Amino acid sequence: MPRWIILFIDITISLVSIVTAFFLRFNFNLPSNYLDSSNLRSLYYVIPIFLLVRLISFILSRTYAGIIRHTSTKDAARIFTVLSLGSVSIVVANFIGYYFIHSFFVPLSVIVIEFFTSVFIMTASRFIVKAVYLEYLNDHIEQENVIIYGSGGHAVTAKRTLSQEGKTGLNVVAFIDQNKDLAGKKLDGINIYKASKLEELIHKLNISVLIIAEKELKPILKNEIIEICLNSKVKVQTLPDVKEWINGELSFKQIRKVKIEDLLERKPISLDDKQIKKDTINKIVLVTGAAGSIGSEIVKQLTRFKPHKILILDQAESPLYDLELELSEKFSFQNYQVLIADVTNKKRLEEIFNQYKPSIIYHAAAYKHVPMMENNPKEAIATNVLGTKNVADLAVKYGTNKFVMVSTDKAVNPTNVMGASKRIAEIYTQSLNRHTKTKFITTRFGNVLGSNGSVIPRFRNQIEKGGPVTVTHPDITRYFMTIPEACQLVLEAGAQGEGGEIFIFDMGSSVKIVDLAKKMIRLSGLELGKDIQLNYTGLRPGEKLYEELLNSKENTIPTHHSKIMVAKVREYQLNDVIEAMTNFKDILKSKENDFAIVRYMKKIVPEFISKNSIYEELDHEYEIQELNGRNGKDQKINGEKLLSA
Repeated sequence: MPRWIILFIDITISLVSIVTAFFLRFNFNLPSNYLDSSNLRSLYYVIPIFLLVRLISFILSRTYAGIIRHTSTKDAARIFTVLSLGSVSIVVANFIGYYFIHSFFVPLSVIVIEFFTSVFIMTASRFIVKAVYLEYLNDHIEQENVIIYGSGGHAVTAKRTLSQEGKTGLNVVAFIDQNKDLAGKKLDGINIYKASKLEELIHKLNISVLIIAEKELKPILKNEIIEICLNSKVKVQTLPDVKEWINGELSFKQIRKVKIEDLLERKPISLDDKQIKKDTINKIVLVTGAAGSIGSEIVKQLTRFKPHKILILDQAESPLYDLELELSEKFSFQNYQVLIADVTNKKRLEEIFNQYKPSIIYHAAAYKHVPMMENNPKEAIATNVLGTKNVADLAVKYGTNKFVMVSTDKAVNPTNVMGASKRIAEIYTQSLNRHTKTKFITTRFGNVLGSNGSVIPRFRNQIEKGGPVTVTHPDITRYFMTIPEACQLVLEAGAQGEGGEIFIFDMGSSVKIVDLAKKMIRLSGLELGKDIQLNYTGLRPGEKLYEELLNSKENTIPTHHSKIMVAKVREYQLNDVIEAMTNFKDILKSKENDFAIVRYMKKIVPEFISKNSIYEELDHEYEIQELNGRNGKDQKINGEKLLSA
């Protein structure tokens, strides 16, 4: 409908309202002076003045420009405000007139009645048109019945969003809630049921969609609800955080499918923000590998602790640029410096340390992809070992207070080159800690959800393409943690560490990867074996079935935080470790093949036993050597016995 027609209707409503106000004020018996055209107080003058004021206010505020079928409470509030300002203007003019002629042009009661009548008719008419439109629209759309889990403000907002927005095709028929006292009551005209009735209601009410609107729902309970829905082929959706709502209002398009990350999340972690802030406030903090999933999250979390400057270091140009934009636009944080550098380039690193002299370092730069490093052990040593050495040595030289290294659970009883390289880096920084003022702290954790190279983005991509979904082995398991959770614990451990510790995190229970894949398929609304296939591809080079957080010879001691423990590990002599680093440099410079590098890695880390790898033959070499050593020892003992006899 053209906007001028809406404006004409609004002016007509104002005309009806002012006439109605006069009739109500005088009990439908107007005094003759209000009908006398020679009297300045007559309706012949008063009504045009009223309408002129309303017309000017409507044009200036553009109340007629809104799309009627999408009328919201904001539109109603704007109408109320505009009419209020117009009525106040008339009251002011009335009092000015009274000053000159000692009489009001319009009785104040008429102004009040006209105001409330106009507000009511203008807002009610808009909402009536909207309701009729939605009713007509919904009659022509096939409806799906919806249950909303929860009965709080978010639940009501979700219900009204679905009701008010056209073309959703979703009809809310019930609320369910854990609070048994609410069962049998109504919310926004809809019945509330006990949570235990969910499975029964799904079949009874022919439910197609369940929306989780309870934000404080325990992960265990959330998993149970979703499992019931998946077994009944009911789609599960959830609401975004309030801070993501558009202009404070929820949009239907923001209601999203439940993701596998939602099922693996745990209770929020409680951090000692004061200690972390004490460590970082007004300090220069260096984050290496800052463009990666872990490094970038550490940077984002550091912004709230008000460091003097964050040095964002990485060799990946495009991800660094993306992070720079996010810091400026989303976090409104400007105290950072983007540095493109490679941790293997010590000369470039020294320039940075000499210029900025960081107080704290979070070292996340590393190669982490297991099969890649299995095929490129020289790069694993160059970056993960010697790159760490470069940063650590410069931290000591330039008086860095703390060096927090991000390690991995694959460093425990390593079965691959990547894990072994990270273990050697741990050994170096730990050995260095006892001989310097810099506090070297190591943090170990398992896989993080959604990180670069993680299995979940790969599965999601395969599902979107129609499959097949590939899993390496039916029995393979992994520990998972969200990226924010992992980085929070890194900051916490870094703040509490006194130097020399290897902190390990409570990763919860291990997850069977094949179960993860199957659940992701079901969450996508697909049926395994019918809509999409699941294939086993075999373990990749260096991959093991089960991850560990502790070496078999290690034990742990608790800390102040229930999710953080300290691992007790074997200590190495610094001189021996420095000699090993020198040997690594020499090996990299020489024309030695990959086997020579891995052989030396196994010498430094005896628990490094290759799995599903070409380097397994090196372990057989050691077995033969040990066997020969034991045989020689036995022969010596037997000879001594013979001589004594």
